Amino acid sequence: MHILIPVVAALSYLATLLAIAVWPPVVALVLLVTRPFDRNRAVAGRLLRLCGAFISRSFPFWRISMEGRWPPGRGAYVVVANHQSFLDIFLISNIPHEMKWVAKKDLFKIPWVGWAFFLVGDIPIDRGDPASAVKVIGKARRYLEHGMSVMMFPEGTRSRDGKLLPFKTGAFKLAIDAGVPVLPIAVSGTAQGMPKGSPWVRPSRLTVRILEPVPTAGLGDRDLRTLRDGVRDSIARALEDRDEPIERMTQSF
Repeated sequence: MHILIPVVAALSYLATLLAIAVWPPVVALVLLVTRPFDRNRAVAGRLLRLCGAFISRSFPFWRISMEGRWPPGRGAYVVVANHQSFLDIFLISNIPHEMKWVAKKDLFKIPWVGWAFFLVGDIPIDRGDPASAVKVIGKARRYLEHGMSVMMFPEGTRSRDGKLLPFKTGAFKLAIDAGVPVLPIAVSGTAQGMPKGSPWVRPSRLTVRILEPVPTAGLGDRDLRTLRDGVRDSIARALEDRDEPIERMTQSF
C-alpha cells in the first residue's frame, strides 16, 4: 500500500494537469455560445465546477461523502463553509448547483486556472483594500438579486490544523442586506487530504454536509453577530458529529 500510494498520486497529478489544460478552453467556448442568454454565466460556471469535481475524484484514496440536501426551490443563498484546505474548492464543486465564489485576488492570477474563474464570473477580493470589499459586496448582491447563490469562506483563510477559526461578518451582512438565507456547509477531511502549505495529497475521508438554511427575513445590523455565531455553531456541531452521517444526497455525481 505504501508503494502504491505514490504511484497512484503521480497518476492523479497527471490527470489533474490534463484536466486543467483542457477544461478552461472548453469553458471559454461554452461561455461564448451561452453568454447572450445566460447573464449569470451559470452554464459555463457549472462546467468549470465539474472540472473541480473531477479533480476531487482523481485520487482514489480520497473517500468522498456528500450528505444533506440542497433546499428545494430556486431561491438564492449566501453559502458559507469552513475552510481547511485548497482541496475544499474541488470538493464543494461536487454539489450540483452553480454558485459564484468569492476568493482572494491572487487566485485569479494563476495562469489558466485563475483566468477560468474570471471567465465564469467568480468574484476576486483584495483583503488589504477596503474599496475592494465594497465592490465585492455590490457584485455579490447583484448575483443574489438575479437568483444566483454566492459562496464565501467566512474564516477568511484556511485553517492550518483543521480547527474552526473565528468567522468574519461580511457574508452575514451580505445575506441580511440582500434578504436571502444563509446556507451553511461543513467540510471535513480536507486538512488531512491536502494539508495547508503542501501540494501533496494523502489518503483521507472527505465529507461535505449541507446543513439547514438559516433565514434572515426581518433581521438587521443588530442581529449580525447573533446570525454569524449561530451559523458558526451549527458548522462546529456538524464537524463534531461527522462520524454520524446525516441523510445522504440522492443526486448522482
